[in-house]
Amino acid sequence: MVEDLNWQNLNAEQLEEEYSPSSVIGGNYLPFINEYIKRSDDVASSNIIIECFYGPMQSNSVDLILPENTPKDKPVPLLVFLHGGYWQELSKKESLFAAKDILSEGIAFAAVDYTLCPHVTIREIVDECIRALRYLKSIGSKYNFDPNKIVLAGSSAGAHLASMCVLEAMKAKDNSSLRIASTILVSGVYELEPIIQTSINDAIKMDRAVANSMSPMLKDLENFPDTLIVWGENETAEFKGQSNVFSKKLVDYGVSVKAFEVPSRNHFDVILDLTKRDTILGDEFYRLITKVNS
Repeated sequence: MVEDLNWQNLNAEQLEEEYSPSSVIGGNYLPFINEYIKRSDDVASSNIIIECFYGPMQSNSVDLILPENTPKDKPVPLLVFLHGGYWQELSKKESLFAAKDILSEGIAFAAVDYTLCPHVTIREIVDECIRALRYLKSIGSKYNFDPNKIVLAGSSAGAHLASMCVLEAMKAKDNSSLRIASTILVSGVYELEPIIQTSINDAIKMDRAVANSMSPMLKDLENFPDTLIVWGENETAEFKGQSNVFSKKLVDYGVSVKAFEVPSRNHFDVILDLTKRDTILGDEFYRLITKVNS
């Protein structure tokens, strides 16, 4: 049974454990990172990577991969992926694994890089991701993908960033240039205040005001796009609660949401199923992309 959030009743030590997703797998998440790298390297070695820059810094870049032999008169949908790492680890280079199974299905893929904390704030990371999305939409005709058929997916901190990008797009005056067709949020964190009391905040340096301003859970969620919210069976109660409560809030705002737990998966390996057929998450992804592409 998935519980609601309980962070206000936890002490600092308990919060540290609950918001350390590796605490339920023995503390060592490096084998999963190595799997990201291995699968991403496989994709990079067998596909043409188009590196695009949406800003002035080296980290302001996107790796774009296009399916082969697509008709020029029929632009393809695009999956945009925002990596996790608690806003302070990983990059687009470990994120290409999600492209492996979709290119043959006629779906384009983009992995977004962004500057990491402590070099920037979370607010600045959100702004970078929004610029990346705006840039991707602007080059759709050049690369034969449909800017109106973008599915935005994120894992862990990437799910938070995806949510914030959608919310920023909804309030932008020119929101048509940012509108996302659907979102896939995997093992995300949507209320940031409990992180303040953990070591995770050493690099992020949030205070309560910043945490609340950057919490999708506390925003007006009306007109949020169709969304999948997913988490692994082997996650902490707080991570499960984050997804559970956020999905309920979206439903309260009338959003079309499908939320579910993936058996035998944890915070780090559940995302490996994102585009893999014959998995619970992968099959839902293809159902969603078919709807977007109809």
